[in-house]
Amino acid sequence: MPVINRFAELHEEITAWRRDFHAHPELLYDTHRTAAKVAELLTSFGVDEVATGIGRTGVVGIIKGRDAAGGRVIALRADMDALPIHEASGKPWASTIAGKMHACGHDGHTAMLLGAARYLAETRKFSGTAVVIFQPAEEGGAGARAMLEDGLIDRFGIEEVFGLHNYPSLEAGRFGIRAGALLANTDEFTIEIEGTGGHAAQPHGGVDPVLIAAHLTTALQSIVARNLDPTQAAVVSVTKMQAGRASNVIPRNATLGGTARTLSEEARGMVERRLRELAEGIAASFGGRATVRWSAGYPATINADRQTAFAAEIAKQVAGDAMVVTDIEPTMGGEDFAYLLQARPGAFMFLGQGGDAQLHRDDYDFNDEIIPVGCSYWVNLIETAMPLK
Repeated sequence: MPVINRFAELHEEITAWRRDFHAHPELLYDTHRTAAKVAELLTSFGVDEVATGIGRTGVVGIIKGRDAAGGRVIALRADMDALPIHEASGKPWASTIAGKMHACGHDGHTAMLLGAARYLAETRKFSGTAVVIFQPAEEGGAGARAMLEDGLIDRFGIEEVFGLHNYPSLEAGRFGIRAGALLANTDEFTIEIEGTGGHAAQPHGGVDPVLIAAHLTTALQSIVARNLDPTQAAVVSVTKMQAGRASNVIPRNATLGGTARTLSEEARGMVERRLRELAEGIAASFGGRATVRWSAGYPATINADRQTAFAAEIAKQVAGDAMVVTDIEPTMGGEDFAYLLQARPGAFMFLGQGGDAQLHRDDYDFNDEIIPVGCSYWVNLIETAMPLK
C-alpha cells in the first residue's frame, strides 16, 4: 500500500497544525499549550479515549478497531517539546517565543501522528487497539521514563511500541532503520581537579591543575582509540574546561566536563572505568587529585529484531524497496524512546527529510512535504499488524 490518498487531502490541514506548533514552542515538561491542542484535536477526531497528564504533560489517545475485543494493542509515539535555541530560519511560521524553537522536528512528529490518528479514527480498518502517545521532555528530560512511571504500559495494555524521527541526512521520503543499537547511551561526566595553585612565575612551587587538565583531555582520547574493539563505536568528548581568572595566578582548581556515547552496556562500563582510572592516575602523577562525577543519561535505543523487520516492510510498502535502508549506520545521538523499548519490544525508524539544515541548528525547519509519507507509515503499520479478520 503506497502513500494514502487521504493524506493528500489532509496535507494542508496537517501542515497548519505543524506550523502552529512550530510558532509556539515549549520546553521539556512545559508543553501545556501543545498538549491541550493535541487533546482537543484527538477529541474532535472521535477517538475512544483521551488521557492527559501522563508523565506530567503527556497525552494518550485510544483508537479501537472494528474488532477490538481481545485484539493486540500497539502504540505509536511522537515527542512534543522544543529546544532552548533562538530561531534564525526566517520562515513566516518561525518561533514567536525568543530563545525557544522546534529545532529537532518534534512539531512535525506530533502533526504526523495526529494525522494518522484522525485517519484511524475515521476508518477503523483494523482489529485490536491503536494507542497514540504524545510525549513531553524528550530533549533531556526523560519524558518517556516519566510516562512509564505513571503507568503508561499497564494502564493501556501496550504490547509493542514504535517511534519515528525525521532525519535530514537522508533524502526526503527515504526510510532508515537497523536491528539492534540505533542510537547511543548518552552519559555525561565532570572531573574536578585539585592542585595547590601559586604564582604563574613560580610554577615549580605548586601543583598546576591546568596542566593536569590538559594532559587528561588528551589522554581521554585513548579510551576509544586503545581500549575499545575497533569493530565497535564510542565517542568521548571533552566539551568544557574551566580554570583560573587571572593571567599571573595558577589556580587551585580546574574542571573538565563532557559526554561519553556508546552503543552497548559493555562499552559503556569500560569507558566509565577507564575515565576514572585515567583521571585519578594522571592527577596523582602530577601531585594533584581528581574526582569524577559520572551521570548516566539515556540508554541506547535498541530495536527488536522482529519489530524492526516488520517496520522495514511497512516502509517498503509506503515508499518502495529502493527508498528503505535496512542497515543504516547507528548514530551517537540519544533518544529517550529507549526507555519504551526497554519496557516493550518495538522499533524506532528514521524518515528522511533532506535539506541542508541539520537537527538542533537555529536555521532548521521540518520538511512539510514528508507529512503524507509519515502519516501513511503509521496507518499502514497499524492496519497491517492488526488486520481485520
